[in-house]
Amino acid sequence: MEKNLYIGSSLWKERKHYLDKMTLPELIRAYYCYPAIQTYLFLAALSSGFAIYFAQEALPLLFAVGAVIVIYPIAWYFLHRYILHGKFLYKSPYTAPAWKRIHFDHHRDPNDLGVLFGSLKNTLPTVVLMTVPVGLTWGKAGACAALATGLFITCFYEFCHCFQHLAYTPKWQFLRQMKKWHVAHHYHNEKGNYGITNFVVDRVLRTFYSHPDKVPRSSTVFNLGYTADEAKKYPWVADLSGFEPGDTPIPKENFRSTA
Repeated sequence: MEKNLYIGSSLWKERKHYLDKMTLPELIRAYYCYPAIQTYLFLAALSSGFAIYFAQEALPLLFAVGAVIVIYPIAWYFLHRYILHGKFLYKSPYTAPAWKRIHFDHHRDPNDLGVLFGSLKNTLPTVVLMTVPVGLTWGKAGACAALATGLFITCFYEFCHCFQHLAYTPKWQFLRQMKKWHVAHHYHNEKGNYGITNFVVDRVLRTFYSHPDKVPRSSTVFNLGYTADEAKKYPWVADLSGFEPGDTPIPKENFRSTA
């Protein structure tokens, strides 16, 4: 976890949190005490206030909100598949640390809550770039409404993502299915099921699989293709991690999946 995020709640200061050892109330408390989540919620509330202040009528705000709700899962899919799971970021010493933090560490240990949350310095600019240009179609009010919507959806995604790794059996069937599909992405084959709460784009682009036995097990599910051979050519992530990239970071049985 980034040292600059230690400021804030003492719950996160120099402590680790592992989802396979947490209860749902413990997750909720840790979630709302995390500085990045607090920042998103504060900025979302502030953007909402500005949207209302600038708005001359409600319809443009509704259009901006609706556009972001449609665009967000599409943008997330392409970001997740082609950037977070791409290889180009770890091939440069300038972008390797960001790639390690924003996704490699999460796949290396999916239960570590501190690296499950997106990096604030990377996530916030991404949300701004993904929403504000869309909202500007409807003026300043639309831009503010779009940003607020993107930030609220980000918080929703982050909580659902935490929930999917929590050692907890959801009571509702659709939540159990959502959890099962995401767990398969982490423990069976990372080259599919890129969605978090929405798998429509996965289905359209044929990267969705409902059962692990429908696709072969991936040998790179924990290292995202950053193997020992790759580390010899591009050593920066390995140097920062202090481990052999070909190693399996945690055994599958250590994750108490209830999906």
